[in-house]
Amino acid sequence: MSKPLPKKFFHQDAQILAKQLIGKVMRSKYHDMWLSAQIIETEAYYLADKSSHASLGFTEKRSALFMPAGTIYMYYSRAGDSLNISCKGKGNAVLVKSAVPYFDDNAQMIEMMRQLNPAKNGVRSINKLCAGQTLLCRALNLKVKEWDQQPFDPKRFFIEDVGYQPNTLIQTTRLGISEGRDEDLPYRFIDYDYVDSCTSNPLRKKKEVFWTLIPASDL
Repeated sequence: MSKPLPKKFFHQDAQILAKQLIGKVMRSKYHDMWLSAQIIETEAYYLADKSSHASLGFTEKRSALFMPAGTIYMYYSRAGDSLNISCKGKGNAVLVKSAVPYFDDNAQMIEMMRQLNPAKNGVRSINKLCAGQTLLCRALNLKVKEWDQQPFDPKRFFIEDVGYQPNTLIQTTRLGISEGRDEDLPYRFIDYDYVDSCTSNPLRKKKEVFWTLIPASDL
């Protein structure tokens, strides 16, 4: 039986929550089918970060960032939906960046996720179905209009602890941050064992990118 994360789980510092969410499983109900994906990549954002939406000030659209920890904040990124979760401290949040299908031997679930998130040419591979914040939301049918400013719902969408603990995390800089907007802050976290399925593998960058490894003993 599934056990959704309690609301108190999200009442943590953004970086701690970003690391703790790695390995947790997102479950979204689409019609009569549950779609599941295991989180492998996250980014932490603080109110004081120049790159955070909250740093631009309170607006109705950004109000979820100032609501209790565990509130869903969704916005459009390059015409796609993106999922964030508020955490401890006003304006602080974690962006769920990438995931991999969970129980990927479930052919029916994988086929549905592929239909929701089709490739332009051919069939999208399993390890790339959720390799990016907008691809992830498409594959799980998560929409801004439905979930922004909402709490998790155990009957429709929630995150579960399945007992998985990453052996090692990669800590690196966040993606897509403009120069002068705290682009050097190492607030991005990736499950080392799934680095080839993340948005962009920092270990393979030709241009030098900061990264370090965090062993499980330090998590």
